[in-house]
Amino acid sequence: MADKVIVCKDCGTEFVFTEGEQAFYKEKGLTSEPVRCRDCRAAKKAKNFNRREA
Repeated sequence: MADKVIVCKDCGTEFVFTEGEQAFYKEKGLTSEPVRCRDCRAAKKAKNFNRREA
């Protein structure tokens, strides 16, 4: 496995899906690659968390 460059679907920036992250996804049984960069994933998670608290 080699590192993969992916374009974030929210902000359009490129990010690297490292070999280690790919191994982690495989170990956890996750079959889809990430579609958002780390910052956009964190922002989406925070937005969803805040929505549940309201």
